[in-house]
Amino acid sequence: MSSGMDSSILDTYLYEENNLLDQLDEMLVADEKNGDFSTDDVNEIFRIMHTIKGSSAMMEFNSISTIAHHIEDVFFYIRDKGIETLDPEHKKELFNLMFRSEDYLRSEIEKVEQGVPLSTDIDAFSNEINSFLKKISGAAPAQPEASQAAPAASGAAAPGAAAPASLPDDKDAACFFHVFLEEGVGMENLRAYMIVNAVKECDVNFRFYPSDMETDQDTSQTIAENGFFLAFDSSEDASKAEGILKTQNHIRSYELVNVPKAAPPAKAEEKKASVSKPTAPAPASTDTAAGKAAPMLSHAPVKQNLISVNLMKLDSLMDIVGEIVITESMVTSSPELKLLPRDSFDNFMKSGRQLRKLTDDLQDIAMSLRMVPISGVFQKMNRIVRDMNQKLGKDVRLKIIGEDTEVDKTIVDSIQDPIMHIVRNSMDHGIEETKEERIAAGKDPQGEIILSASHTSSEVVISVSDDGYGMDPHKLLAKAKEKGLLTKPESEYTRKEALSLIMVPGFSTNQAVTEYSGRGVGMDVVKKNVESVGGTVSISSEDGAGTTMTMKIPLTLAIVDGMKVTVGNSIFTIPISNIRQSFKVKDNQIILDEYGNEMVERMGSFYPIIRLHNFYRLDTKVTSVDDGILLWVEASDRSYCLFVDDLIGEQQVVVKPLPTYLNSFELKNYGITGCTILGDGNISIILDILSLHAAAIENI
Repeated sequence: MSSGMDSSILDTYLYEENNLLDQLDEMLVADEKNGDFSTDDVNEIFRIMHTIKGSSAMMEFNSISTIAHHIEDVFFYIRDKGIETLDPEHKKELFNLMFRSEDYLRSEIEKVEQGVPLSTDIDAFSNEINSFLKKISGAAPAQPEASQAAPAASGAAAPGAAAPASLPDDKDAACFFHVFLEEGVGMENLRAYMIVNAVKECDVNFRFYPSDMETDQDTSQTIAENGFFLAFDSSEDASKAEGILKTQNHIRSYELVNVPKAAPPAKAEEKKASVSKPTAPAPASTDTAAGKAAPMLSHAPVKQNLISVNLMKLDSLMDIVGEIVITESMVTSSPELKLLPRDSFDNFMKSGRQLRKLTDDLQDIAMSLRMVPISGVFQKMNRIVRDMNQKLGKDVRLKIIGEDTEVDKTIVDSIQDPIMHIVRNSMDHGIEETKEERIAAGKDPQGEIILSASHTSSEVVISVSDDGYGMDPHKLLAKAKEKGLLTKPESEYTRKEALSLIMVPGFSTNQAVTEYSGRGVGMDVVKKNVESVGGTVSISSEDGAGTTMTMKIPLTLAIVDGMKVTVGNSIFTIPISNIRQSFKVKDNQIILDEYGNEMVERMGSFYPIIRLHNFYRLDTKVTSVDDGILLWVEASDRSYCLFVDDLIGEQQVVVKPLPTYLNSFELKNYGITGCTILGDGNISIILDILSLHAAAIENI
């Protein structure tokens, strides 16, 4: 690839190739479950490989193009003969080969994304694909060696010198194309037949010789030594066919041989037009696909309603919408409005309400553009389960629920690895090792992992459940004590807190994997990744019955509905989704726990109180509970009350990241997740309810 290549072209290429490979993966997993390839999927896989081959060749990514071309050859043969001609063992081998091919192509695409040089040693994998094609087509195993030796036996003459002494006996032919394949290409008869089928697409009258190249494997050596012939009734037909020949792979050269009617074919003057094979297929080859690719283009109109948009453009759109939200708030809350006459003020507010409605609609549309179904991530888990079933010798099915649930594109990219890690842990260590072990435990011999997603008002809930071993909190506590990870006496840990120990950094080792069904390996990383996008992870488990890991993740990180509160001269914003209730209490309703911490009763339970002015050391005249107001808030499994001076009101706010120079202060560890600009131009701090609890209560 040229170093000066337009980045937009490369981005488009990567986007399209990744989409094609995702589509391929879904088809392969579904077809393997059904035990066979459908005819439509055979055609679609051929189309996918043809597209990858052509676009990669244009980009000069030779390793990708070559492997895709070999797979294309396999499916060309299968399309022509019918998938039903393959026996079950061949189909099983084909599935394994296709999964390996997909993995190889993905790895090469990742190298392109990372700017790493592509593989150059691909002969072994190419030969493996070719060997499979020979196996299903009935070619002799020694064919490649024979075909490679043949040119040497015939000497080093030019391609035309290896031509037979006489042309095929075709009295109706006005001219011939004498076609020579690349040396050592292998399966020459099938390669030639593929070219013949490609020429058929241009709708001309012609014959080909040897005429039995498709069925007779012995013609491979003849074609390798002497090439093959295409006979045409007119030069016009030959000209049309030449356009096809120029786009075909594995052609070393070809000659046009004109046959005067007055002369015998053996003495006809030959007009040689030897043409070297192009180094890469022209972009137009997509329109002249080998074999039967053209009819499948009928599906194209379905996709014309969709376009791909660079994510940076969507980010810019969201930034502009955010500024519009801020500006609209500034205009409608301007103090100068109070100076207007009553009629003028009412008219202005009427227009302001219409502006607010349009702003909300624009915001919803802009946010919806960033929302993508989580199905893409979920479907990839099918492949994880499939591969680990084969590797571990287990029988586990994956059940997917709610795959149409939509979340922000940025968040989808961030949670893919955590979900994958949890599924792997469930497969490797959660599900029992053998069917006999499950039967003895009174379970279905086939294990099950359930991957589900659903919406709440402001977040998406993703859970991964298995029906395996489960986790024993007593064993987890013992292991944590052994490793010195306990922060309080064992007796004070609740069941939920004991299970959460697996997410403590350094909790799990290889020994733990064996003894405690492996939970905890890398779970600290999972927790960190989920929390980086404002999410939470919780665990529930029953020993012997299975484990469920639940992730709660905000739908978007851009704009939130918030409640503005005051503490002294400071203004804080609390996400509405975290607020259960606001209320006032008397001082005599406050109780103290054994450590002297304040608590208040709500609905039969007692909740700790965090005084924001004390925690953030802010000056305020509102220090008595009687004068302020309490907000009952919750996040994940944490619930408590915030004491603030007063409520200002609800407002949509645009979440702005904190300036980078503040990172050294680790403000996120003190319950601060970002900031926003209010309508009057002031800055409001946005609170993270979960991390605030951890900082103010758990660290007491």
